[in-house]
Amino acid sequence: MLEISQLPTLNASLNATSAFLLVTGYYFIRHQNVLAHRLCMVLAFVVSILFLCSYLYYHAHTGSTRFTGTGWIRPAYFTILLSHTALAAIVPILAATTLYRALKQEWEKHRRIARWTLPIWLYVSVTGVVIYWLLYHVYGPQRG
Repeated sequence: MLEISQLPTLNASLNATSAFLLVTGYYFIRHQNVLAHRLCMVLAFVVSILFLCSYLYYHAHTGSTRFTGTGWIRPAYFTILLSHTALAAIVPILAATTLYRALKQEWEKHRRIARWTLPIWLYVSVTGVVIYWLLYHVYGPQRG
């Protein structure tokens, strides 16, 4: 069983896995491998749901973690965090809508929204890992 202190690492791993699956799924659809694309995207969706559950559980039990960096990294960190948070709020809606349109075989509508969903979802997944590294490895956590 994982300790609660291990959840940030798990969450970053889930974000990295999601990013990998999104890029791999994109590769497959660009090479007309629809079955592999579908598998990657469904797995990315499942991994992202697992991330969200773990993230919410962690923060419900520990609160927030303060960023202790100073100098130029401080505004850079908060710029990344702000954009990440704003876009993360819409990823579940975009991802669910994109998946729904694929399941309904509404291919044109699926492609139209996927053009927005993929880069936003990928940005959120990658910046989630960046935030984790800055918060837990570069500057160290401080509860507060």
